[in-house]
Amino acid sequence: MPWPYRLRCFSCHTEYPTQKTNYRCEKCGSLLEVSFKISRRKIPWKNRGLSVWKYRELLPIDNDRSITTLSEGGTGLHLCPRLGRDIGLKRLYVKNEGENPTGSFKDRGMTVALSKARELGKRRAVCASTGNTAASLAAYSARAGLRCIVIVPQGKVAAGKMLQVMIHGASTFQVNGDFDEAMRTVATLTEKRKEFYLMNSVNPFRLEGQKTLAYEVCDQLERKVPDTLVLPVGNGGNISAIWKGFNEFHALGIVKERPRLIGVQAEGAAPIAKAVKRKQDRIRPVTNPRTIASAIRIGSPVNWPKVLSAIKESDGTAETVSDREILEAQRELASKEGIFVEPASAASIAGLRKSRAAGRIDKTDLVVCVTTGHGLKDPSVADQIPHRESYTLKITQPNWIERLERIL
Repeated sequence: MPWPYRLRCFSCHTEYPTQKTNYRCEKCGSLLEVSFKISRRKIPWKNRGLSVWKYRELLPIDNDRSITTLSEGGTGLHLCPRLGRDIGLKRLYVKNEGENPTGSFKDRGMTVALSKARELGKRRAVCASTGNTAASLAAYSARAGLRCIVIVPQGKVAAGKMLQVMIHGASTFQVNGDFDEAMRTVATLTEKRKEFYLMNSVNPFRLEGQKTLAYEVCDQLERKVPDTLVLPVGNGGNISAIWKGFNEFHALGIVKERPRLIGVQAEGAAPIAKAVKRKQDRIRPVTNPRTIASAIRIGSPVNWPKVLSAIKESDGTAETVSDREILEAQRELASKEGIFVEPASAASIAGLRKSRAAGRIDKTDLVVCVTTGHGLKDPSVADQIPHRESYTLKITQPNWIERLERIL
């Protein structure tokens, strides 16, 4: 059973029943969040194996029989010395969320959100998606026996992600527009038809699963926290959820510090980063966002109030990176550390390099970069990635070994 928790408005703090199925405050229209009654107590999960459900007491599911899991979480925290030396850091780690069951961090949130859907008696789950949310929802819906409906922007979802959606049996609908248009469509559907349960990051229960990344980083660093944590930002749910996770471990006395957050966005889809740089308390949505990093190609992120709050509270900042910088970072991480991530994930590496070059990160800092999805999620960019020259070698020729030695 979870520790005591409640559902409350992020802005005006109005409280609601925990079985509520709306997603916004009825008074002010702001986002809702799950608030646990945190107090210093004996930690029951100390000897459990690393996973999302290791932290069962801090996950808002009341009935264990509702839990739907594919053994998500427990992803690697990889020390990256070669890439670190190149960037100018002594202690660089990559938290590789591509190791989750469907290949992205979305699985952390989906296991909790699907479990809550079952607990509430829902039979249909729906989302808008640029790909990873749809793939994750399709898999977990299949696991739970729920009907899955995904709405995606037409022609703008990577083939690898669409294959996952189809193979898991989801019903797919395409809209003529971008992710924001798909999100508006889903919002209208769930407002009119209450049997559909919305699974985007506006759902506060999904973010509860995503906060466990912060718990795992603390455990993997033996109850230390990074000086700086860098991650890509699209709709903004992940960075705000991770900040919530660090706050909860801090309130429990498990860690003494909290990290500084650096959110990274693509130049053509950077409403949050621009607001941070301009020291504004609101974002200006981007019409027709453009970037090769499809997973963060979002012009009107729904979680922007939580993101701006998290960055400000952590004394953090935000960075923008070009598509060229993203692709170069993707190649560098793969060729120097053996970690292959999709373009949106590589944005965190590109943003880290820019932040280090600008002197915003000290060379002695302990830095964790979060990479959010596996590289095979989006193979369409393969022909644009800078790589070494390839050769054709006919081994039937008698001198093929000598030719190989000359090349090398």
